[in-house]
Amino acid sequence: MRKMLLIPTLGLIAACDTVAPVSGTGFNTPEYQAQREAELAGQGLTGNPLLPPEVISEQPLSAQGVADTQTPLNDGGANDIANQTAAVLANTSGQSASTPPVNNGTGISDEQDFEAVSNRRSIDDDAARIEQNRETYQVVAPSAVPERGADGQPNIVQYALSTSNPVGTQLYSRAGFNLAAKAERNCAQFASPDQAQISFLSNGGPQRDRKGLDPDGDGYACGWDPSPFRSAINN
Repeated sequence: MRKMLLIPTLGLIAACDTVAPVSGTGFNTPEYQAQREAELAGQGLTGNPLLPPEVISEQPLSAQGVADTQTPLNDGGANDIANQTAAVLANTSGQSASTPPVNNGTGISDEQDFEAVSNRRSIDDDAARIEQNRETYQVVAPSAVPERGADGQPNIVQYALSTSNPVGTQLYSRAGFNLAAKAERNCAQFASPDQAQISFLSNGGPQRDRKGLDPDGDGYACGWDPSPFRSAINN
């Protein structure tokens, strides 16, 4: 079976016109290079040589985009190439080659370009616009800050402004043992000193300290400091 397949293969190899290089000599021998250069120059070609441009058909591409022959380029330069390319794209896509693409972009403002703006309006136009803006300008008078609604919780801002004693200055008596340790343990239950101060005032503070949040009796629970509120109102 292998012999029967080998005989047709040898026949096809023998029918080729190009002579293969001798085994063992490789493709870099001077004889082979000279043969390849002659073939590339058109001297050693077998069969039909390359067709000159003047005999190529000028038939345009078909609607399916399959061309039977190549269309030669005119001598008009880049414009002819662009026109022929547009015609080919129009035939293949079914769209008109003369329809420009639609650009929906708004572009970039050129209001900062003096030359562009000066071409659109003059100095008198700008003066008229400034005068119009002055006529429509309105000054909004400040109004009183609305009062805080009653939400059932003490207002720590109002309390801070109503006091004047510094942090650590005792104003109220506190009785008991280990008040500092008890306050440290109870203050850990609050996320911030503001919340501790609100709870302290809601449960009888500052006169009474039912939860043990103000061991030194200064009226400020868990290290709460009224100084930022006082500074804000003074500035």
